[in-house]
Amino acid sequence: MRRSVSLHVFYLSLLTAFLFLGGSPWQPELAAAKSTRAPIKAGDPLPANLFIELAKEINPTVVNISTSTLPNQRQAVPGYPDPFFDLFQHFMGPNPYYYQQQRPMQALGTGFIIREDGLIITNNHVVDKADVIQVQLSENSKESYQAKVIGKDARTDIALIKIEVKKKLPVATLGSSSSLQVGEWVAAFGNPYGHGHTMTKGIISALGREIDELNRFPFLQTDASINPGNSGGPLVNTQGEVIGVNSAIDARAQGIGFAIPIDNVKSILPTLEKNGSIKRGFLGVLMQDVDDDSAKSLGLTRTDGALITQVIPDSPAEKSGMKDYDLVTKVGEKQVANTRELAREIQNYSPGDKVKLLVVRNKTEKELTLTIGRHPDDQDEDSKGSGRQYDGQKAPFDLGFKLSDYSREIANEFGLPPLREKHPVVIDVTRGSIASWAGLAPGDIILDVNRLPVTTSRDVLKSLRKDGVNVMRVLKQNRVALLYLKPR
Repeated sequence: MRRSVSLHVFYLSLLTAFLFLGGSPWQPELAAAKSTRAPIKAGDPLPANLFIELAKEINPTVVNISTSTLPNQRQAVPGYPDPFFDLFQHFMGPNPYYYQQQRPMQALGTGFIIREDGLIITNNHVVDKADVIQVQLSENSKESYQAKVIGKDARTDIALIKIEVKKKLPVATLGSSSSLQVGEWVAAFGNPYGHGHTMTKGIISALGREIDELNRFPFLQTDASINPGNSGGPLVNTQGEVIGVNSAIDARAQGIGFAIPIDNVKSILPTLEKNGSIKRGFLGVLMQDVDDDSAKSLGLTRTDGALITQVIPDSPAEKSGMKDYDLVTKVGEKQVANTRELAREIQNYSPGDKVKLLVVRNKTEKELTLTIGRHPDDQDEDSKGSGRQYDGQKAPFDLGFKLSDYSREIANEFGLPPLREKHPVVIDVTRGSIASWAGLAPGDIILDVNRLPVTTSRDVLKSLRKDGVNVMRVLKQNRVALLYLKPR
């Protein structure tokens, strides 16, 4: 899947060689219709028109996704923006800084429909932090639908989004990835570099590629071409069944792409749809693997397991009685061979679950009972602070902004210059609102509304109207701009 160039740089810094492109059993009521394609037995020749038929069957279920992420603040830049700066001295006094508002960041990706009412699977990194998500059902369609995020999980890189439609949509058949073999033919569908509804073919080139920095689940590896923009698209077998979700590429190579196995995806979909997120289990330790040399120096008779090097204070591990130098060898009924397996097993539990751990301490096995904690990174989006909140007047008609009278405190907080005549200041804009898409931003100074001069917040509220378009003249980025806000 494709994200913006800046996002690719981010993922390269996360893991040098790789770029991201974009539970319980799968509930029957969510399952897609079964494929009508006749099975191809091992050893049978492939039909000459196989991939032609696959394209006809799968492309109608594939959607193009475009996202926009709005900036949440302005950036102060020393100096003056241009030689015409002095024209604005009518509104402001001397100021050694000018303010440059960041532009919305846009990206492209792919998804595929899994339910007739418009439920769509894509990658988390395609829609994460997006303010607006637009879905296009076909490349040449002039109609697009605004999508709502139903659930998403960064650790598995899976997201569920939904569009509201008045017709039944074609759906992709979800197959199984458990019986896949290296060498099987597959086809990848997506929106590479914005080229909508593109299909490539190849084979499964490897199974179980573990890249923990990128995904909780081991990847399927394929040489079917996956490019930026393919993220979230389906990887399909010769039966027309989705067996993976395109997710990542190896930037060092040609023909090495990765997809999330569909069985793993299906295992989390009910939780994503019901709860909106996946809560990860948390142990609260630092740990390392054991080799022959470290085992000998520590007096251990084995090298399997995860060696605890530090127990975090007040963590679930400390409360269970775990100590530094404990060697964890078993979680529940599952043996763990190394730190990777211990981390993966803990994350399979939900916060609040109780699980027994087997540890080796001073050459003696000891069983501990642990209550799984909630991972510190798993905060609800609504609980994440968005900065300081200010008292002010809320604009009517669901326009999505708040404003306050000009004051020294507000001026200092937003880095505003002194004004010759006081005007109200925008102090908050709801992301994705009418105001944000009109271009209004915190720190903007409102000069007039519908050609009526305003000097206080109350003046603005009185001048706004419910019907028609509100024309606002604002001072922003050291320039005067006309913004148009139309209530829905």
